[in-house]
Amino acid sequence: MISLYMGYGYPGFYFDRTYLLVLIGVFLSLGASAMVRSAFSKYSGMPNGRRITGAQAAGEILRQAGIYDVRIEHISGSLTDHYDPKNKVLRLSDTVYGSASVAAVSVAAHECGHAIQHQRGYVPLSLRTAIVPIANFGSAISWPLILVGIILGGAGNIFTTIGIILFTAVVAFHIITLPVEFNASGRALKILKESGMLYGDENAAAAKVLRAAAMTYVASAATMILQLLRLLLITRRNNDR
Repeated sequence: MISLYMGYGYPGFYFDRTYLLVLIGVFLSLGASAMVRSAFSKYSGMPNGRRITGAQAAGEILRQAGIYDVRIEHISGSLTDHYDPKNKVLRLSDTVYGSASVAAVSVAAHECGHAIQHQRGYVPLSLRTAIVPIANFGSAISWPLILVGIILGGAGNIFTTIGIILFTAVVAFHIITLPVEFNASGRALKILKESGMLYGDENAAAAKVLRAAAMTYVASAATMILQLLRLLLITRRNNDR
């Protein structure tokens, strides 16, 4: 068996190689976050030709899609935009709701993409919504169970196993999120182009904003997968002792 520890010459001090997986995840997340903030900041300074705000764009897109039962609300923060399928509310942040930038309209259109998914029964969105309670529970309780299992050793294998199963549900949530987000962006770009809400270079800019945003979900899923791999390696190491 390959050792998961690497000594550095100091008695009693070892570096756990599995921490490299954590570091990779951290760098992926930081890189993706920097990318989306850079793209959003750049195109937040680019006004769209129609001077339409994010809230106005959302309202127009929803009407065109025949959706009249979704409320559009203003929430505080930056890039805190989201669609709430349970309450049928599309929430737009400070930097999107009243802004007439290309970035604002792009983000608003993306969130409308989720509302359209909901209306048309897009299966991955329904599956993601259904798994949310399990993923939230798993996120809260999986690590404590795994820690108890590690402390108890062989006698705690059942706790470790349950913890890993629950954490797998968290990983599944992040994986299912990928097609949901990519599909919403695809719908948004198609709507913006075909409706003439954006035109020319504005559509290319919108694609860059949404592509950068998508990378945050890819990085998040990759980070969760790496954490699951680390848990499996640690569990295997402890069982081999």
